[in-house]
Amino acid sequence: MKKVVVLMGGMSSERMISFESGKCVLKALLSRGYNAMALDVQQPISGLVQALEQMKPDVVFNALHGRYGEDGCIQGLLNMMQIPYTHSDVLASAISMDKQQTKLIASQLGIDVPNGRLVTLADIKQGNTLPKPYVLKPNDEGSSVGVYIIRTKEDEKSFLFERDIDKIWLMEEYIEGREMSVVVTDKGVAGIVEIIPNEGFYDYKHKYTQGAATHVIPAQLTEQQAEKLGQDSCAIHRILGCRQVSRSDFRLDEKTNRCVFLELNANPGMTSLSLVPEVLQIVQGISYTDFVVQLVESAVNRQE
Repeated sequence: MKKVVVLMGGMSSERMISFESGKCVLKALLSRGYNAMALDVQQPISGLVQALEQMKPDVVFNALHGRYGEDGCIQGLLNMMQIPYTHSDVLASAISMDKQQTKLIASQLGIDVPNGRLVTLADIKQGNTLPKPYVLKPNDEGSSVGVYIIRTKEDEKSFLFERDIDKIWLMEEYIEGREMSVVVTDKGVAGIVEIIPNEGFYDYKHKYTQGAATHVIPAQLTEQQAEKLGQDSCAIHRILGCRQVSRSDFRLDEKTNRCVFLELNANPGMTSLSLVPEVLQIVQGISYTDFVVQLVESAVNRQE
């Protein structure tokens, strides 16, 4: 049976969530008889290289989240070591992790995206902002880490307090409407889910807290709405060169009939609360374990 190393942990703000994904993946692989083992990715990176050389895996399952795991860095290293790995390659990972670049590409495809720009804290302090309400989020983080909805001057002051002065933020118009995620595989649209937070918006807490949000699968949409969401998701998946699976997030504003693309995740989470495995189970009848096996086997076959 193939030897699989599951990369988890990592060096981003999403380290603990990566462990949750990695442990679930590891359990699934072991249940199917794979020679699977976990590897915590930490600094210095030379330790990772040494460990992989000693383990000699047939394939790596990338369960890392956030920077250095989803942004093309680990993918480039594995390419140089000639080790097959799951999910997208260097270019698709790097671009999709950059929200503003992904939006620019999407807009060139004719896909509706929020009005926005990259800003610094100095811009905000000087009043160079969009009309309220607007959204501020890191341009290169995942899992809705550090997302803020600025509705009032007080929200603005609270955001500015003790923030990293050098950080670049993505400022976008706030889109009223329903929260949609579209799961795309190499075969096309796998399913669409509507996320309804119990309160507030779908942030990091709601993503990883049991019962904090309701997932409506499949989302209740008109035929035209579902077709539009699917077409846009497949278009951005293909143009970025995503492999195996991606998840695209949208806001659906039914008052203005806008279907607005927000971002694409080329390496979606694999925790027990993650959207992709849940959608595949309910819509496609593919179990969590079967999906993990599919990712591993197709990654190996891609190198043969």
